[in-house]
Amino acid sequence: MELAQRLQRIPPYPFREIAALKAKMMAEGKEPIDFGIGDPDMPTPAFVIEALAQAAGDPETHPYDESGYGIPQYKQAIARFAKKRFGIDVSPDSEIQSCLGSKEALVHIIWAYIDPSDVVLVPDPAYSVYKVQTTWCGGAPFPMPLKAENGFLPDFDAIPRSVARAAKLLFLNYPNNPTGAVAPMEFYDKAVAFAREYDLLIVNDCAYSEVAYDDYQPLSILQVDGARDVAIEMHSLSKTFNMTGWRVGWAMGGEQYVTALSKCKSNVDSGTFMAIQRAAIAALDRFEEWVPGLRAEYKARRDALIDGLNSLGWELEKPKAAFYCWVPVPPGYTSEGFATALLRDCQVLAIPGAVYGEFGEGFVRMSLTIKGDDKIAQIDRAIAAMKANLKLNW
Repeated sequence: MELAQRLQRIPPYPFREIAALKAKMMAEGKEPIDFGIGDPDMPTPAFVIEALAQAAGDPETHPYDESGYGIPQYKQAIARFAKKRFGIDVSPDSEIQSCLGSKEALVHIIWAYIDPSDVVLVPDPAYSVYKVQTTWCGGAPFPMPLKAENGFLPDFDAIPRSVARAAKLLFLNYPNNPTGAVAPMEFYDKAVAFAREYDLLIVNDCAYSEVAYDDYQPLSILQVDGARDVAIEMHSLSKTFNMTGWRVGWAMGGEQYVTALSKCKSNVDSGTFMAIQRAAIAALDRFEEWVPGLRAEYKARRDALIDGLNSLGWELEKPKAAFYCWVPVPPGYTSEGFATALLRDCQVLAIPGAVYGEFGEGFVRMSLTIKGDDKIAQIDRAIAAMKANLKLNW
């Protein structure tokens, strides 16, 4: 039986391929030091697990969540979080949608708006979902290069006016995966003005908003006056609370966009288990006591990795946010070639930058989510293996 054309149009999900390669190595008795997939390696907070256990024992949580948008208490907790963290007022009744993590929300906002031939402005390099799901819907992804000289921010002035006029969606993601870059308020001001000028919707992927360092506080695009007229923002508890497998997050923004997302979701899924929504309330209401420890842990790993790479000849600045280090490959290597050398010669797993798009060539991504009991020791082992086994021609 032949696959549907929409499935044939898209490549294999890259991290599934990487997981298979890692499994093959382990079957051969090789234990790679894994800087690959960005999946938090620490447990979910105990107070969240306790809240889930209590909620799961309540039969009131067992049926469908018939609200469609999420239980009122969860949406109210999101509104409290948005007020405390970003200083913005978001209506629990009309501007918030509970989601099965942010990935699902990103997919369904594309489904809600994109028809065949519609143009979508997609950063490059970027999380693959933006481009793949646009292609799935028959849309036309137009790459916005993220270059080091621009701080890995897209240059809106470089987008042809004919393309901008044809575009319906614009994807942004800061703190950024894979580059670790951050966006200042001036950039968001410009993005909102650009969206107003060309009548398009900004989809702001804010999954890493709480993973930040050195007192830096990532922003929400909704902090820009009038942003709700042109923007919807996706959030997740996955990275902030080590809850990737729980599949819980939310979207917030302009009412018309939240309504469109909800209409799409109501025809695809039946909402997040209400006990998980209650557990998410416990997480959000205690984020101020939880997040500093999380940031301190990743900061220690960031410092060890960047300092270690710099001792080998790199000249890297420490990223302000996200748990990724975007590392230029040494002279004489491609992204794939350097990742292959790391794995073959050092048993270090990193992701070739070209996986994230054409403009990711020349880099590898190294995640600070590392398996093993002593994370810093794992980083030190990786640096030692690279020093002993790589030819670095600076």
